[in-house]
Amino acid sequence: MNKRSPIDQMTWWKRIKDHRYLRGVLFIILAVFLFLAMLDNIIPEKVEVRMSTVAEQDIRAPITVENKIATEQKRKELLESVQPVYVLKKEYTQMQVEKINDIFDLIHLVNEEMTKTESESEGENENLSLEDRLNYVQEVISSGTTNELSDETVRTLLLSSSSQLQVARETTTNAVHAVMSERIAINDLAQAKRSVKDKIAILTVSNRLHDAMIETAQFAIIPNYIYDDKATERLQQEAVESVEPVIIREGQLLVKQGELINHEIYEQIRMVGLLDDAFNIYPYLGLALLVLLMVGMLAYYLNEAQTSVKTNNSHLLMFILIFFIGVSVMKITSLIERLDIVAIGLIVPVAVGAMLLTTLIHQRIALFSSIFFAIIASIIFNNDAVGTFNFTFGVYILFSCFAGVYFLGRSTSMTRILKAGLFVSFINMVTIISILLLKGFQQGWIEIGMHLGFAFLSGFIAAVLTLGLVPFFEAGFGILSTTKLIELSNPNHPLLRKILLEAPGTYHHSVVVGNLAEAACESIGANGLLARVGSYYHDIGKTKRPHFFIENQMKIDNPHDKISPQLSKTIIISHPYDGADMLKEYKMPKEIIDIAEQHHGTTLLKYFYHKANQETEQKIPEEQFRYPGPKAQTKEAAIVGIADCIEAAVRSLNKPTPDKILAMIRKIVNDRLEDGQFNECDLTLKELDKVAVSMYETLQGTFHSRIEYPDDPKEKGAK
Repeated sequence: MNKRSPIDQMTWWKRIKDHRYLRGVLFIILAVFLFLAMLDNIIPEKVEVRMSTVAEQDIRAPITVENKIATEQKRKELLESVQPVYVLKKEYTQMQVEKINDIFDLIHLVNEEMTKTESESEGENENLSLEDRLNYVQEVISSGTTNELSDETVRTLLLSSSSQLQVARETTTNAVHAVMSERIAINDLAQAKRSVKDKIAILTVSNRLHDAMIETAQFAIIPNYIYDDKATERLQQEAVESVEPVIIREGQLLVKQGELINHEIYEQIRMVGLLDDAFNIYPYLGLALLVLLMVGMLAYYLNEAQTSVKTNNSHLLMFILIFFIGVSVMKITSLIERLDIVAIGLIVPVAVGAMLLTTLIHQRIALFSSIFFAIIASIIFNNDAVGTFNFTFGVYILFSCFAGVYFLGRSTSMTRILKAGLFVSFINMVTIISILLLKGFQQGWIEIGMHLGFAFLSGFIAAVLTLGLVPFFEAGFGILSTTKLIELSNPNHPLLRKILLEAPGTYHHSVVVGNLAEAACESIGANGLLARVGSYYHDIGKTKRPHFFIENQMKIDNPHDKISPQLSKTIIISHPYDGADMLKEYKMPKEIIDIAEQHHGTTLLKYFYHKANQETEQKIPEEQFRYPGPKAQTKEAAIVGIADCIEAAVRSLNKPTPDKILAMIRKIVNDRLEDGQFNECDLTLKELDKVAVSMYETLQGTFHSRIEYPDDPKEKGAK
């Protein structure tokens, strides 16, 4: 069975670690963790109640829902209260008067026609002619209506004379007009028809004609106060739309302790999902969407932010672990709240997450994450809150995290972390006092003291946890924090002592380069401390052959005078890579190794290149005398390379003056720029100008003019 060699195993692990899909897996793990951490805080609690029993405790609604039964009942009651809409049809009066006139016109027309017929055909049966007329009139009158006049009335009208019909017409139309001018509803129709008799009290006609007139008038009387279905329907629709839904508000008291649970209360308890037989999926969906939203925004921000988390999966894993710690601290503290100690939840040291992110990754990421810590805390600490979110606690956590991030800033020394903890405690107490004042300051002094005490302990515990966890993350993930850099800058470090003892000139050179590089980096916002420490180690490779470098050649001949330029080139060019190998053996941080390996980039070894060309007639290609690279990948590595070259060049000047120094600096920067040594880092022309000015100002303090002391005559005579 073949076993993997250690090199193969390292290559396999590096391939897995840098795989692009690993980032997605890590974010999925974070989402699952957040969902599980907040799950029990959003599940509606269940209560065991029965109808017609007494409530054993106050029951409040955990969510806001619509009471559909009550809303529907309210709509039904309002619909029943809407009165039907009736409209007075005034045009009906004239229409019915014309109808009376039409009847009398018809009678008159029929009588005239029948009179002509009788004169032309004498001897026919008179009764038959009357019946024909009656049938014809009835047929015309009854067409288009279900009502009709009695045969007796029509016969009476047919047998009346023209003068009698004229009197009957006028009297009947007046009576109909008078009655129809009043409002006649369907229920009032019978009364209206009876009242028409009083309108036709006339003595100049026979009783038969009088009865016929009454019946004809009653025939014409119809309701003129009509039901308007469209208007009524419109009113009903407006009434339905005006009904506000009956809402059971989140936190609303459904039943007090000791009250009887009737059918209405039982239904309300069921609607809000507090019964065992009710399952409400909406809180689970809402939490899932909230978690996806938070993780999605985190993923987008981390992929856009110009930090190590963007490209380094190990740093992303560290970020997620720190996030786990922050949420876990909140979850554990929320369980401690069940001890029923006043304000015990304020002791939560969630600022440890923000402080760790500031120390180990970046301040911007810590600020962005603090917002999500506050949102998560508002859900996890919702035990005593009305509703899903405890916004009071969310505000407390937000200010606590912000305080830790802002106070730490870029300085993350041990003492700074302790001071940040005290600052967090102070901000926590101020936040709690403001919240208590907003709530009316109703607590007693003992309770207020407990609030402030736990708020103070929160910041102190956060600082202690940060100090304890930082070394573990630095060791486990190879993080080059400020604390680690300060440790590496200690002159007692084995590698620095090695340089000091074996190559003292190189040590002094490295210290000056560190001064130059640190000031230049800080002038453009880069990591000055990293540049200083990287400068201390950048020439560690020279300790392999210290006497081949001029700064270590004290009172000895230059060995390069006795060897070929090609061999000298090989010795000189090897020192960055020898140094990188030595740093790797000592498990130094990658950033320090990169500076040692990249500070010369692919520059040309000009002295030995020209020397080699002088010794041969055929021109030698520059590539043979160039460093193999890589070029500087970061601002810090590029600036250390500039400082390394400038320190050596300025030291070689004869009687350096400010003008000479400035001219030399700008020439070196321009030469490197034209040679393409900055093509793979983010340095801009404006930043290069600031770097040149900063190094000039630093060198002015190093190469300042000195007073020439006169010789002492006594000492001269003694000599």
